[in-house]
Amino acid sequence: MSADTQADNAKKIGGDYHVVVADESGLRLDRWFRARYPGLGHARLSKLLRQGQIRLDGARVPGSARLETGQKIRVPPLPSSAITPRVAPQEVSAADAAFVEGLLLHRDESVLVLNKPSGLAVQGGSGLHRHLDGMLGGLRFGREDSPRLTHRLDRDVSGVLVLGRSSRAAAHLCESFRERRVGKLYRALTLGVPTHPKGRIETSMEKASNDGMEKMTLGKGKKACTDYAVVEAVGTRFAWIGFVPQSGRTHQLRVHAAALGCPILGDGKYGGREARMAGEETGLASGLHLHATRLRLPHPDGGILDVVAPPPPHMEESWRTLGLDWRTGGEIEDSVWRSLV
Repeated sequence: MSADTQADNAKKIGGDYHVVVADESGLRLDRWFRARYPGLGHARLSKLLRQGQIRLDGARVPGSARLETGQKIRVPPLPSSAITPRVAPQEVSAADAAFVEGLLLHRDESVLVLNKPSGLAVQGGSGLHRHLDGMLGGLRFGREDSPRLTHRLDRDVSGVLVLGRSSRAAAHLCESFRERRVGKLYRALTLGVPTHPKGRIETSMEKASNDGMEKMTLGKGKKACTDYAVVEAVGTRFAWIGFVPQSGRTHQLRVHAAALGCPILGDGKYGGREARMAGEETGLASGLHLHATRLRLPHPDGGILDVVAPPPPHMEESWRTLGLDWRTGGEIEDSVWRSLV
């Protein structure tokens, strides 16, 4: 459909067109609408997409469609309330601003990298009033807009988290994650030692039946692949394992560790009571022992960004208690370091 025909159709049924600029390339269509029309609401936006009132280059598309520079978004007539946020933007307290700034591992004109602590949710949800997304206003550093999340870590997982400081940078980073051009290394302490000291876990994963909490199970869902290597075993009771995920499924490493017969210490969801209580019963620190240690990916401005996050306090304490040295293990972990860009 030509631009003239699109314009004629827009006049007939009302609405306007927006041409996607470079800074918006890579964004999801639904997120573009939520940023520009924060008062529109999820239900209303979904309905407009289903009815075909919102179109991309004249075609019906889902909200998950990714924008490309030069495409035309048809925006139907919307009420004035759509451009007005229902709730005023939450101010970030001085204490939260200082806290989140203290998490910084890297800062440049396009990217921020944080060392997310265990126990802090990345985004809000039912019953969550304090989360990282709500603190990002404390990382503007004089800019009008807050940095944008480009991927997630589970609430109880600590480690490297990357933010884009503009729509363009965020889109570039999101695309790298989506196209698996990111190298990710996790360190974990598991209950039990794998039979094979090095290998690959390949399964399919799907959401378990809805029991009120998010949980994954091995099944007929999407493929999931993880490389691993045992860095050091502590008898037959515990193992320090380096994990390199080749895909990015929800709870992937926790599910795959359990599939090895070696659930991650502190992971009651996939390891049951034994994994949850084993640390306390043996004098180790409580909490999930899974840390996103290193991340390597293309920088939006060119070159490679390679960041390493120091350990969280509870894992550092457990390493010390077991006589392990966090600074070692590089060669063995590097042996499973794949998907480098």
